Amino acid sequence: MGQVIAMAGKGGTGKTTIAALLVRIIKEKKLGSVLAVDADPNSNLAEALGLEVKESIGSMLDDLSANPQSVPVNMGKDAFIEYRVQTAIVEGDNFDVLTMGRPEGPGCYCYVNNALRNVMGKLIKDYDFVVIDNEAGLEHLSRRTTRQADKLVVVSDATVVGLKAARRIAALTRELGIKTKQEFLIVNRCAALIAKDKIKDLKLDLLGVLSNDPEIEALSLNGNSLFELKNNNITLSALRKLGDRIWHCN
Repeated sequence: MGQVIAMAGKGGTGKTTIAALLVRIIKEKKLGSVLAVDADPNSNLAEALGLEVKESIGSMLDDLSANPQSVPVNMGKDAFIEYRVQTAIVEGDNFDVLTMGRPEGPGCYCYVNNALRNVMGKLIKDYDFVVIDNEAGLEHLSRRTTRQADKLVVVSDATVVGLKAARRIAALTRELGIKTKQEFLIVNRCAALIAKDKIKDLKLDLLGVLSNDPEIEALSLNGNSLFELKNNNITLSALRKLGDRIWHCN
């Protein structure tokens, strides 16, 4: 079964950027096949990886809920959902991307959500690594994607608000019964050393601290892929070391 790395954090902390860079590092180090799952409603992970998404799981479920007759008579609903999920996967250069999309509308999605979770369970087994970029509320991780992750990586900035959000995410993980083997914290866009007393009650293992990065900011402002980032970039270099702790630490 693939190693599931779940990313979480409030908006604006650079969570999606770090998720995309981890996908790049796994690819460049040839650690194995990797699926990037964009489970944040903002849905910009594929763009950060230089890919264009044509269909999300959310739009597929909306279509299926509104048009149940679209399921072929010779194909069960479970098989049809699995087929639609497979067609929604966008293939990159030695990595794939699946976009979950925005939360569903007013229709009943109980059955399809359960079927989708089963499909995702099968899909995860097809990859060596699955990097899930979650929203702060962990919606997909708790209900639609998978209820367990090998590693939870919470991304925060050094502000009081950011660290409080990190604390809530850590607590929410336990409240929702999401099974994790290890839980890490990355403090991003930090201009100075962070005081240990600010993070001691988060119950997260401090993985590392990243500084502001003008090169990444420039790429993001222009909507460019993070694969355009130079190999000697400071954030990329730091994440290569931190990444070794994520996928090799048990």
